[in-house]
Amino acid sequence: MNFEKTALFIDGSNFYAATRLLNMDIDYARLHQYFSQDANLIRAYYYTALPEDQEFSPLRPLIDWLDYNGFAVVSKLTREFTDPETGKKRTKGNMDMELALDMLKLAPHIDHAILFSGDGDFCRLLEDVQGIGVRVTVVSTTKTSPPMAADSLRRMADVFIEMDNIREQIARPPRANEAVSA
Repeated sequence: MNFEKTALFIDGSNFYAATRLLNMDIDYARLHQYFSQDANLIRAYYYTALPEDQEFSPLRPLIDWLDYNGFAVVSKLTREFTDPETGKKRTKGNMDMELALDMLKLAPHIDHAILFSGDGDFCRLLEDVQGIGVRVTVVSTTKTSPPMAADSLRRMADVFIEMDNIREQIARPPRANEAVSA
């Protein structure tokens, strides 16, 4: 069987926000298996920003697990700045550029890119990658208010997968003592 050469690009913060709004706890082993079952998975990237001043980040166990289990984790430290409008201290750690550069570099070597993000800023990236013949699937959700998936990104994608529709394939099953929400 001739499987498509495929790569996963997970925008950690955007994907995490969508999973929280859907009350979904992702099982990354199941996610990896689901998206590689009919594909030749070349690479699975996970992008996240890490706070520099925390000795132990709550993300550390996930990052370590991903790193040891076949995901290429791309991270950088967050920057602290003062919001000019409110005067409050904020942190910023946008990984869009890293994701875009990695997808563009890998595009000549793959048939299918799967982007786990609803960020409309990726529209131009999809256009360029599709321009060299790569099929692009976007995994996000429109079942939140407001929708996590930008309409422009959904329209640009060759395929849009509603996260809630693949919940059983990629999420941890609810524990026996947890109520299942509809």
